[in-house]
Amino acid sequence: MMDAQTCRMGCRCLLLLALVGAARNEGVQSCEEVRKLFQWRLVGVVKGLPDSPRAGPDLQVCISKKPTCCTRKMEERYQIAARQDMEQVLQTSSLTLKLLISRNAAAFQETLENLIRQAENYTSILFCNTYRNMALEAAASVQEFFTDIGLYVFGADVNPEEFVNRFFDNLFPLVYNHLINPGVTDSSLEYSECIRMARRDISPFGNIPKRVMGQLGRSLLPSRTFLQALNLAIEVINTTDHLHFSKECSRALLRMQYCPHCQGLTLSKPCMGYCLNVMRGCLAHMTELNPHWHAYIQSLEKLSDAMHGTYDIEHVLLNFHLLVNDAMIQAHLDGQKLLEQVNKICGRPTRTPTQSPRCSFDGSKEKHGLKISARHGEETLANRRKEFINSLRLYRTFYGGLADQICVNELAAADGPCWNGEDIVKSYTQHVVGNGIKAQTGNPEVKVKGMDPMINQIIDKLKHVIQLLQGRSPKPNKWELPLGSGDGMVEQVSGDCDDEDGCGASGSGEVKRTLKITDCKSNTTSKVLILKYN
Repeated sequence: MMDAQTCRMGCRCLLLLALVGAARNEGVQSCEEVRKLFQWRLVGVVKGLPDSPRAGPDLQVCISKKPTCCTRKMEERYQIAARQDMEQVLQTSSLTLKLLISRNAAAFQETLENLIRQAENYTSILFCNTYRNMALEAAASVQEFFTDIGLYVFGADVNPEEFVNRFFDNLFPLVYNHLINPGVTDSSLEYSECIRMARRDISPFGNIPKRVMGQLGRSLLPSRTFLQALNLAIEVINTTDHLHFSKECSRALLRMQYCPHCQGLTLSKPCMGYCLNVMRGCLAHMTELNPHWHAYIQSLEKLSDAMHGTYDIEHVLLNFHLLVNDAMIQAHLDGQKLLEQVNKICGRPTRTPTQSPRCSFDGSKEKHGLKISARHGEETLANRRKEFINSLRLYRTFYGGLADQICVNELAAADGPCWNGEDIVKSYTQHVVGNGIKAQTGNPEVKVKGMDPMINQIIDKLKHVIQLLQGRSPKPNKWELPLGSGDGMVEQVSGDCDDEDGCGASGSGEVKRTLKITDCKSNTTSKVLILKYN
């Protein structure tokens, strides 16, 4: 083991001595190695490259008193290469962060799509199992409602209040024809439209539409904002990955990365302090993102933490069908009063006996009832968000430490002889500045002027989304009322009745069924009546 370590140390010393020696000579005797690296870096044979060192009076950046292996054309090509190299370094440095955000954004969107589809299925099954006669007629409204939810969550300009009202408006004529005044239906579209328009005046569903608006408002908007915030984060990273470097920065990058080649020092690395000055100067504008990026992650975390219970989109959507059932029961219980109100507003219908189309579904669903089991903890959307935020928290100071990270991990020599912008030296002796634009006043390597307009735009966008995130944290709502089925988990809707459950059949075709609800907090089970109409 010691022999191997001694060998490595010896080789390293020889390499460093060679670099120092090369710097102390009048120059290399041949430019062959420089030419090979230049052609390899620029892919292909380039004409006019010097075979041996010569004077370079026309060089603009890689100026040296010694003979040089560079021409003005080479210097220009090296400057382009230096910018490309730095862009590649930036992209590599942010790759893990970018993948973390983009993959989770895609996963959250897919999970929400599945969640919306599952909630739609629960609502459809409720109609098929319990309100079978109106299930096919309700299908279009159910589908439209959940389509609107998806459009809203994923950023479309739709109004939740409007699509909630539209759903209950469309539901009322069906409830009227099948629950309140069942047996025969009116064939007049005008009469059904009158009933639909009367819904908001006579409130057949009580306060449930408002409760739905309240719950959806508290849960959909935070989820929508959460997704928008993730997309903005990807935009921020894409912008900083392709940062425009100033002329001063480009020259400094060239001097640090490729000017050593002109002296034949193809293996040299910049001194740590020298690298820090160059990178802190070049990335000074980007460093100004750091406090806003930190605040962005902090706001995203606070919003995520607040999205739980009735404020969690998963909870709200998967329990929506219970509110629909509550609305139906409310209308049924107030049936006589609603019948009189509809007759007063719309008149008595001209009745035409019809047979409503029945829902066709897998019979096993009726046999086993509506089965909605508890989801495993690790599968929940809330847990996915928590895992994501825990990973994202590690990048809170990403932009503040990026310049230093690049030098330490990618570019600079850890110790020993190194390139200081002019020669190979034992150590860098210039003053090393701090991070940020204000600290660049005394930077000996890069002159920094003003703010980058592109970075200013990104900062403004971050400020805006931070305000959105802070304003979307769920707050108590005047519409929130105690909800028996809202705080629990649906365990089973069973078609089997017994005397204890209070089930029974009436001559009107009404069958009472029981919805068992388990409260996860108290581990108690309660029963809610569901009326089934054949």
